[in-house]
Amino acid sequence: MPPISKRTALPPASLKRGLSRCIGRSRGGLTTKLQVVCDGKGRPRLLHLSEGQTNDHKTAAAVIEDLPAANTLLADRAYSSAAFRQALVERGITPCIPPHAKHRAQHSYDPVLYRQRHRIENMFARLKDWRRIHTRYDRCAHTFLSAIAFAAAFILWINES
Repeated sequence: MPPISKRTALPPASLKRGLSRCIGRSRGGLTTKLQVVCDGKGRPRLLHLSEGQTNDHKTAAAVIEDLPAANTLLADRAYSSAAFRQALVERGITPCIPPHAKHRAQHSYDPVLYRQRHRIENMFARLKDWRRIHTRYDRCAHTFLSAIAFAAAFILWINES
């Protein structure tokens, strides 16, 4: 538990309950990363929050256990690692991830299929239209994640029906 300063008499409630705020320090200040697993239409199926400075490889390892059944997984270059690709292949999922230019071993991917990733980016753009989500007013991670889930359900599920 971090030391309590003279200005506060009690530790933060989230530390008392053992809940993480998922707020991390990065170049942009205090930030949070949102990882989303979407279906073929760009609708979110799985939401995961992490601190802003956390590497995408670590969060991918946490999310891979909860992945729904799928044939192919589209991801950006940040998820291009041999361990993540191997874990996907073991689950029977074909990875479509472009390799980093700096990597020695260049993996092949389908650029035509990768163009469908714009649906995921469009989903993020529609979520960020909600002011509460793009500015993160909530201190607690569970409150912020519930706001994201509500916005995703409203925008991406109800409006497309």
